[in-house]
Amino acid sequence: MKLHLITIGSPKLAYAKTGWEEYVGRLKHFHQVRVTHLQDKHDDATHLLEAAGNSYKVALVIEATQLSSPELANFLDKRAQEGREVSFIIGGPEGLPPEVCSNADLQLSFSELTFPHDLAMVVLAEALYRAGTISAGHPYHRA
Repeated sequence: MKLHLITIGSPKLAYAKTGWEEYVGRLKHFHQVRVTHLQDKHDDATHLLEAAGNSYKVALVIEATQLSSPELANFLDKRAQEGREVSFIIGGPEGLPPEVCSNADLQLSFSELTFPHDLAMVVLAEALYRAGTISAGHPYHRA
């Protein structure tokens, strides 16, 4: 399946760069992955929606649907059957513009906690990797 990870900026802190690279690399064993890091000055609905194009858009926001790891795996499996690229969109430190959220096919939350921008990127990559391992029957995930 094709996944498109869209973020404002790229991880800047050392731990986040390492985590991002590690999990995006692992994720590529399960999916075709495309990454778009938009410049901070393009933290607006026009640039974010343009980057997502006609894909199935998942807006990452705090107050939204939360999925367990197995539920995320099932969600991705269903999207794979549709044959449509899925874009996961992480906004800048101020979050996503309302227009991006209203145009999203799904609004998804990792937690009710607020994460630093860099950490949110790592959590996304790890969560998608974990979902891929669940779908593949890989032992990485422990319930």
